[in-house]
Amino acid sequence: MNRSLNVLLIYPKYPNTFWSFKHALKFISKRALYPPLGLLTVAPLLPERWNKKLVDMNVNELTDKHLRWADYVFISAMTVQKNSVEQILLRCKQAGVKTICGGPLFTASHEDFEADHFILNEAEVTLPVFLKDLTNHIRQDCSQDTVPGKVYRSNEFPDIEKSPLPMWDLVDMKKYASMNIQYSRGCPFNCDFCDITTLFGKRVRTKSKHQIIAELDQLYLSKWQGDVFFVDDNFIGNTTKLKEEILPAIIRWNIKRKRPFTFSTEASINLADDKDLMRLMVKAGFDGVFVGIETPNEESLAECNKIQNKNRDMIKSINTIQSYGLEVTGGFIVGFDSDNQNVFQMVSDFIQKTGIVTAMVGLLNAPKNTPLFKKLQKQNRIIGNPTGSNTDMSMNFIPKMNMDDLMKGYKNILASIYSAKPYYDRVRYILSSKKFIKSHKLRFNFSSIKALVKSVYWLGIVDKARKYYWKMVAWAIFVKPRALPLAITYMIYGFHFRKIFGV
Repeated sequence: MNRSLNVLLIYPKYPNTFWSFKHALKFISKRALYPPLGLLTVAPLLPERWNKKLVDMNVNELTDKHLRWADYVFISAMTVQKNSVEQILLRCKQAGVKTICGGPLFTASHEDFEADHFILNEAEVTLPVFLKDLTNHIRQDCSQDTVPGKVYRSNEFPDIEKSPLPMWDLVDMKKYASMNIQYSRGCPFNCDFCDITTLFGKRVRTKSKHQIIAELDQLYLSKWQGDVFFVDDNFIGNTTKLKEEILPAIIRWNIKRKRPFTFSTEASINLADDKDLMRLMVKAGFDGVFVGIETPNEESLAECNKIQNKNRDMIKSINTIQSYGLEVTGGFIVGFDSDNQNVFQMVSDFIQKTGIVTAMVGLLNAPKNTPLFKKLQKQNRIIGNPTGSNTDMSMNFIPKMNMDDLMKGYKNILASIYSAKPYYDRVRYILSSKKFIKSHKLRFNFSSIKALVKSVYWLGIVDKARKYYWKMVAWAIFVKPRALPLAITYMIYGFHFRKIFGV
């Protein structure tokens, strides 16, 4: 291709949700939690001679000047970003710039949007085909006979050992609270409500240890220090490779580099069954893991095919994981057909007993093309598309339980777990673990000092729950002094959650 194109990669804005941590980020003067790893991975797949800019609308404004500069706009998005996507597409149309869209939102429902081209499924497979057609189109002087196709899709799952290193030079790392990295795609389980296997398949595909080390080196050489999130939907999908290759390599790297990073990820609850794996993860620098617990109701677990959670003492499993020094962030769902009025108290009690500080409780939704969606569609119960928010009080199907009763019970859970006293009780519970504190590396820098000062004002003076703040500070100073930085962090999280849920 002789001509050098100007390509603008745009990441749409997130609404203010549970996972945005918008109210918490203000304490450390960060604009967003994570950078757009998908677009950073797509960028090196584009021709090297193309001029590339990235606008993450969560940290920067998309200006008319950006659109005038661009020959093409690439947009990647998740479902929760739909409203922002629609605004971007309208602005691009008004500016006369071509749009190329990909990512989970468009793979699930590209027909809902007006764009010039859709690159669906995984970009390593579908993007090169589009680029070949685009190259031919430009070489033929943009002939109408060679216009690239509208939709590019594939059933092929690529070998991600061939995925390129992300182009980190496109983002300003200082604006983010954490960096991110991907080790695997796919999940061996097939929960009815989850679209991960629809998007990435059941066979777990992994990167090599050399790729992971190269990506860690990238971040380190970019002067990043702090948290790094492995975005895998199930990090432990291939435990053998993790224990024999990946984690030992990360341990060696971390020791050599004097442990600049702490890691977190997502995993299924059967992590609790593998003591060697938990030890290695903590030794490698992991201090947190998101676990899809969903519900303590066995009938609902059977209903949604959550086989990995069935027939086990889940409270014991969570306690086991946390006893190794891994903080469990829990995902919970209400609204299953098997749920009854008792489920709301069951969920609240489970969260309190396990000391899960960050518990995301959402209403059940049915993403497109999932087994749940297909089942409900046959029953004529689908009433729209899910918003992807998890915490906006919406459902895209008609539940079996009376909607008013379901909403009342759901709101009662949120009030019971995020009111100041029960929340602070869980913080104290988790911080009482010596092993947990030991696994969390303490970092004293300008951001942490700023967060402490702001917390004194906003949580210790302005907030209506200020008495609990000062009780926690006093407890940490006199009983668990090493826990004070983590206590401040969790109290800032609690402030965000109370703002989101209005409790």
